[in-house]
Formats: sequence, structure tokens, C-alpha cells
Amino acid sequence: MRIAIIDADLIGRKHHRFPNLACMKLSGYWKGQGADVVLKTDFTGLSKFDQVFISKVFTDTPVPEDVLSLPNVQHGGTGFFYDKAAPLPDEAEHHRPDYHLSDPWVERQLSAGGKARDLIYYTDYSIGFLTRGCFRKCSFCVNQNHDRVFAHSPLSEFFDPERPKICLLDDNFLGHSNWKGLLTDLQQTQRPFQFKQGLDERLLTDKKCAALFSSRYDGDFIFAFDDAADAALIEQKLQLARKHTNAVLKFYCFCGYDRAGAWDADFWKRDIFELLFRIAMLMRYRCLPYVMRYARYSESPYRGMYITLARWCNQPSFFKKKSLWEFAESNGRNSACFRYVDEFAAQFPEVLPFYTMKFK
Repeated sequence: MRIAIIDADLIGRKHHRFPNLACMKLSGYWKGQGADVVLKTDFTGLSKFDQVFISKVFTDTPVPEDVLSLPNVQHGGTGFFYDKAAPLPDEAEHHRPDYHLSDPWVERQLSAGGKARDLIYYTDYSIGFLTRGCFRKCSFCVNQNHDRVFAHSPLSEFFDPERPKICLLDDNFLGHSNWKGLLTDLQQTQRPFQFKQGLDERLLTDKKCAALFSSRYDGDFIFAFDDAADAALIEQKLQLARKHTNAVLKFYCFCGYDRAGAWDADFWKRDIFELLFRIAMLMRYRCLPYVMRYARYSESPYRGMYITLARWCNQPSFFKKKSLWEFAESNGRNSACFRYVDEFAAQFPEVLPFYTMKFK
């Protein structure tokens, strides 16, 4: 059989630096069946294949409708069906990923002047889930279909000893009852590892801190501070974490999402202030915020403030050295960045203490 596999995000997004795990698993399964498998990087000539599998993660990645209606095409993934996406069949889901599916594409990127560091998840990492599921049921999250964290696959299922690093995609690893045993399995590989989706800081304990922060970790420890209502608990856990490590801790800070569903003028003002409050708290504990904006932020009368705060926070080289005022001024007093910050302060002067806070 001739099989074509298409990662639609690879085609439809300008900067796509992470491989599609479902595509790699499908490739591994079909190659195991003796099929001739290729990674297609366009939507042409699909009638030449017995089966075509298209997957995407992001909902706004375009895929031609006429392609999806072809009789030999199957499509899936959160990008198509969000939380209603069907899982892969077990025989594919639990097959070792084909880490070489994208090799020809990677070689073309490098030959065209691409940077090797932008392709490391294609070249250096074993990728998979040890656990799946989460009990939080955050209304903005795709992970709505489970009430608990459960074991998904053993590390041996996706670990490639020839790859120097490991990347975990678990939804809420620290919520699993056997987190310590699974962490031990990771440590025994002697490979640096990371949890790409972040960890739930609210679940930290002394034992979890001791085990996690003594591991050979890859990159920044990533957590989330999505709701100012969690501030007291987040601060308590920050104090706990700082007893165990001085390492850089990074926090995703979700914003622009109204849990009440109003998205009115009062919400937009409150959301900016709550985002600044979270940033200030993280600063006090020498943590880096990473601002993540819900799509509807673009409807805000303070859209420019969201853009400016993301530009400031999401570039640690600026965030560590400049206050928000200093960052705005460094863009020039005639810049849109300075205008956004200045106009917001003129409308809400009580924001000014947040403008001068600095990372220390």
C-alpha cells in the first residue's frame, strides 16, 4: 500500500517547530504493516495514494474542503474536532512513533538555511504521553472529557535510546497517583526531559519538589498561573518551590478569556489589571511570565495593551532588565507600544505602580 501522511500545521502555519505525534504514530504503524509511507507537504496528487491521513492541532490551520471529501482521505485531531476528536485506533496509538517520518523535510529546511535549533523537536527528542487526562475541567481547555489523570503508556513505548532528550506532553502529570514511579523511570534513562505542556503548580508538595527539582531537567520548569483567584495558593506553592530550587520557573499566564462570558468593558479593564497583578507576583519570586492571549483579546478596546504586555513578558532579555515603562520608552515615544501604555495610564492612573516594577 502507498500511504500519505499530512501534518496540516506544517503546511498552513508560518512557524511550526513541533512534530505531530499522531502522524508519527500512524507512520510507525503503517510501516510496520509493510506499507510505503511518505510525509506529504502539500495537498496535490493525493489520488495516487491508497490512503491519506491528515492531522492538525490548531483550529485555524486551513485545509481545502475538497481535499477532505476525497474518498481515500481520513482526517482527525483537535484542529478539526477540538474536544470531540476521536482517538487513534489502539494499534496506532500505542505504536512507537516513526521519528524519521520528517527527515526529508528537515533536510530541506536545513539546506534552505534553516537553523538546526529550530528543528530540535524533530531531531533530538523522544515524544509521548506517560499519562492523559485532567480533573480541572477549565472551560477554555480542550481537555474536557476526563475527571482524573490516568496512565496512558509506558516510557518504553516511545523512548528512543538514540535520541538525547525526552519531551512529555502529559495534561496534568503531577495529578497522577504514581507520579513518583513515572518520574523515576524518566530519571533512570539519564536523559534530560521536559513537560512541554507545563505542570500544575497547585499540586506541588515537599516530596514532589524534592523529586522534580533534583531531576536532570531540560529547559525551564513551566507551570501556569491562569486565574488571579488562585493567587493565595500559587504564592504558597511558590514559597515551597523556592525552598528547593533557585532555577528559573516560567508560568503561562492566560488572559483575554471571560469565564462569565460577558467580554464587556468592565471585564477588559479588570483582565488587564489582573494580568499585571499576576506578573507582579511572579516577579517577586524571580519567575518569568509568558502571556498567552485568548483569541477574543483582539476585540478589546485595550488590544494594544495585550500586545505590549506579551511583547514585554515573552522576551526574557527585555523583561529581566526593563520595567514596562522602560520597555515602552525603548520602543520610542512615537511608537504604538508607548502610545498604548501611555493612553491606558491616562485613563486608569491607578495602574502606574505596575509600570515601574522590575525583575530582580
